[in-house]
Amino acid sequence: MPNPTITGSTYAGEFAGKYLGAALLSADTLDKGAISILPNIKYKAAMKVGAFSNLVRSADCDFDSSTSGLTLTEKVLTPTELQVNLQVCKKELHSDWEAAQMGFSAFDELPPLFSDYVIARVAAEVAKATEVSIWQGSAGEGSFDGFETLLAADTDVVDVTAGTVTTANVIAELQKIVDAIPSGVYGKEDLTIYISQNIAKAYVGAQAALGYRDLYHVGQTEMNFQGIPLFATGGLADNTAVAAQKSNLFFGTGLLDDRNEVKVIDMADLDGSQNVRVVMRYTAGVQHGIGSDIVLYA
Repeated sequence: MPNPTITGSTYAGEFAGKYLGAALLSADTLDKGAISILPNIKYKAAMKVGAFSNLVRSADCDFDSSTSGLTLTEKVLTPTELQVNLQVCKKELHSDWEAAQMGFSAFDELPPLFSDYVIARVAAEVAKATEVSIWQGSAGEGSFDGFETLLAADTDVVDVTAGTVTTANVIAELQKIVDAIPSGVYGKEDLTIYISQNIAKAYVGAQAALGYRDLYHVGQTEMNFQGIPLFATGGLADNTAVAAQKSNLFFGTGLLDDRNEVKVIDMADLDGSQNVRVVMRYTAGVQHGIGSDIVLYA
């Protein structure tokens, strides 16, 4: 049976930004708005962090600014340039795509939206990689410094030593995190405790054991601990958690930047092969604001 062919030799979508938007923003943390998103960063974004001192003083008849001050520090978010270079043989796509789309048809030409199918498959993998990089990424091949790396390097961040979390001790471990949250942050509307999947699993088990959750209930309700929302993410390493305000954690990308690119190229007309190449180029990175308002359990 002949191999499938792509209608048109090359697809370079004019809606590349939309595909990249789907790929990046479908990462769970971004898709659910769990942190602040800064789009359209051309090169880098400088965030000013201000700290006031002696702002209020006893009243008199004079204006005296010498006792009050504002100290500004700067945090820079520089998205990393990333890319996908994938080559697959059309034979390998035949069973996955054509059988599903063409049924028992005798015609072997791929449907015109084949390029969308390929991009969607790649975008799903990009989203998964982005989620991991956001939290436990480190500068290197195909990644950028994630929050675990950045927070560990910031001496202002409140550190809590983590243990191996189990159903038996998860309540006590979460209590350590809450106890370490600065008083000025505790009670803020957007305060969230971001937890790894193994902590989430242990917490659900502990709730069930205590009778607060149906052992056999199918489905999942939103979790919280003492009124503070818990956000479970597969991006965090096991036995790791972060307590912070959503407005203090930032993800940046040049989503509409000229460097963003999505292409599906049929190589048949170029080198006579049966290969298809997929190219994506985009930028992504994270940064936090005030380190002293954040708790890292690691």
